[in-house]
Amino acid sequence: MSSRAKAALATSFAISGFIIWGVHYQQNKEREDMFQGVLRDDERRREKMRKRQEEFQESQRKTRDL
Repeated sequence: MSSRAKAALATSFAISGFIIWGVHYQQNKEREDMFQGVLRDDERRREKMRKRQEEFQESQRKTRDL
């Protein structure tokens, strides 16, 4: 095997390895971003429920006062 062929093979291995690493990195990043979105949604849902509960209690209080 000539040295030029060896260099081409080594280069193709390096490029392939870099592409595989990049794809895995991108997948992990997207997975983490999606999970953060779930956490934000849960927090918004909790806040919305808390606000609805406060509004309900306020309406109950107003009804009682009448």
